Amino acid sequence: MSWKTLDDMEFKGKVALVRVDINVPVENGQVSDATRIEAVLPTIRHITSAGGKAVLLAHFGRPRGKPVPEMSLAQIRPALEAALGQPVGFAGDCIGLPAKRAVGDLNDGQVLLLENTRFHEGEEANDPEFAAALGALGEIYVNDAFSASHRAHASTEALAHLLPACAGRLMEAEMRALEKALGNPERPLAAVVGGAKVSTKLALLENLVAKVDHLVIGGGMANTFMAAQGREVGNSLCEHGLAENARAILARASETGCRVLLPVDLVVAREFRAGAAHEVVAECPGDAMILDAGPESVAAIKTVFDACRTLIWNGPLGAFEIEPFDRATVECARHAAELTREERLVSVAGGGDTVSALNRAGVAGDFSHISTAGGAFLEWMEGRELPGVAALTAER
Repeated sequence: MSWKTLDDMEFKGKVALVRVDINVPVENGQVSDATRIEAVLPTIRHITSAGGKAVLLAHFGRPRGKPVPEMSLAQIRPALEAALGQPVGFAGDCIGLPAKRAVGDLNDGQVLLLENTRFHEGEEANDPEFAAALGALGEIYVNDAFSASHRAHASTEALAHLLPACAGRLMEAEMRALEKALGNPERPLAAVVGGAKVSTKLALLENLVAKVDHLVIGGGMANTFMAAQGREVGNSLCEHGLAENARAILARASETGCRVLLPVDLVVAREFRAGAAHEVVAECPGDAMILDAGPESVAAIKTVFDACRTLIWNGPLGAFEIEPFDRATVECARHAAELTREERLVSVAGGGDTVSALNRAGVAGDFSHISTAGGAFLEWMEGRELPGVAALTAER
């Protein structure tokens, strides 16, 4: 994979259009979680310290091509200023006279936030004219929004073809980590795929069985695979209608030499609540539900991790939100983190529930890379081309 980074660009005296993802949660007009804002600070600071003018392009919510006051990026500005430690200008539109005037008033080292790009239909339509209007504002394009790069929008795809383009620090970190994990990994390579439903991850599983050496399937989706093999799953969450799909994935894994690990023992309960009476069994009783993988399964997963050099993780192994059904996820995550700290394993994880589960285990900071990109991370794992990434790597 070949792309330019911030280090390849000369920013002094130039206007850099920086696509960022600051689509953060807001409660009562206040940003309640500034994680995404903090993630783009290194890119903004590199540009401003190099004497450039950082003009931020971003979306917020789903206004569907029309201005919606409640989705104005103006409400994000105070949190951005606080995190950055300097004033941030704001323009009431991302194109036209308001944007041109605000950009024209910028001095070197200053930062400007433009209004929500999705207030224009041309953004999500990837309209060339809208992209050209954005491009007219700057001299360099920087994409630091990997999490939005699975969509071919004007500010993530078309704009990259109009100006000298590079990846920001966050985008660079994502692309390098993902290339190391699945593009050209050290082997053996293992993947953990968990979560509630097979139906949401069919493409992911089909891609992985052709790429990885070991595939650990956990969570509710493991129940579908076990049922497809004729095992009893009782009252557990299970997509019985996908039994044929599950068997096809297992058959494909056999053809490619991918070893699939399903739970060999189960933690079951009769009700889904914290502290519910539970037991470890080999097979699920008809009146019970499977809520976690058992200790023998955990030991088997740890053995796989010990033998591998690279790990990709998406989704929990059980009902991690409540005790004691978080045990398999927590124990396996901590083991992967320990191997990572010992430099025996490259570990890359992503997806909302995954990040929450690793935080619950207290090891998110110990993995080689944690992606907060959500949909973009999943589409990458599915083997799909991400338009925003492809635009940066295209030959010019």
